[in-house]
Amino acid sequence: MTSVLIVTRSDDNECINRVSEALARRGAEAIRFDTDRYPTDVQLTAQLTAGETRWILQKGEDRMDLQSVEAVWYRRLRAGAGIPATMESQLRRASVEESRASLIGSVFSLPVFQMDPYSVVRHAGIKPLQLQAASRAGLDIPRTLISNDPAEVREFAGTCPSGMMAKMLSSFHVFEEGLEKVVFTSPVEQAALNNLDGLRYAPMTFQENVAKKLELRVTIVGESVFAAAVDSGESAKTKDDWRRDGHGLMSSWRHYSLPDDVRRRLLSLMDHFRLNYGAIDLIVTPDDRYVFLEVNPVGEYFWLELCPGLEISEAIADVLLGRTPRRTGN
Repeated sequence: MTSVLIVTRSDDNECINRVSEALARRGAEAIRFDTDRYPTDVQLTAQLTAGETRWILQKGEDRMDLQSVEAVWYRRLRAGAGIPATMESQLRRASVEESRASLIGSVFSLPVFQMDPYSVVRHAGIKPLQLQAASRAGLDIPRTLISNDPAEVREFAGTCPSGMMAKMLSSFHVFEEGLEKVVFTSPVEQAALNNLDGLRYAPMTFQENVAKKLELRVTIVGESVFAAAVDSGESAKTKDDWRRDGHGLMSSWRHYSLPDDVRRRLLSLMDHFRLNYGAIDLIVTPDDRYVFLEVNPVGEYFWLELCPGLEISEAIADVLLGRTPRRTGN
């Protein structure tokens, strides 16, 4: 039986089950690797000898020879999460780093199709590269400044008559009382411009504010393009960043027909980065321009299968099994 290794973590969402079920309907087996359970509860062994390498994944009594794996779906990586917090801090940090390096070196050296290779995902996730590539592909992008220089930020703000937005290049989050809080895209008010001392410790990304008619989430799997739209302006909470109340907007997403030229340009962008999967955020302006914001190489999509009912998991299964075209270079 054909096997597909799913690299994820134990708190991942229902997309894992959806893709696993889609694989099963096609006669394939999904092997789930919850990386947050490695190395404390799961054992992974790579044995390298002259002319041969073997990979063994041990989960309790289940021992799996990964030689049978024909594809890898990379979703999430969180090695070392179970290493005790009570361990001496330097030793724990070294243990987490070694676990991560061992996992990456083992899983991503499997000589099979990967969606997508770790190195490709890391490269494609560099936001300034995305904006440059999107512009070369013929897509509109917002004027952007990345800086830790207050004078440069104030000067840039003066060129943005519709206002300026601040965002993070990384998946930045903070913890308060044990709760994870994400830093969302937000407008920069005058009071913040008068106090930019924090840039000494962390640079930020600033973009001209782009007027919105709709926000689009375009999920590309191989050569299949799935587009959905939402009016984030229907709520004061989501007008700057729909993720602020993603759950509240979940039933508001609708199927959207992309113009052919925009579709071609997005596929060209995916070709450039050699990505087989990407979740792309766009803005449709009141004058019907399509403005590229970013592509998330392992971005979420599960809610789009609930509403408006896009069959993204089915497309993922087809690409993993080689039933539909894969992007070359992987």
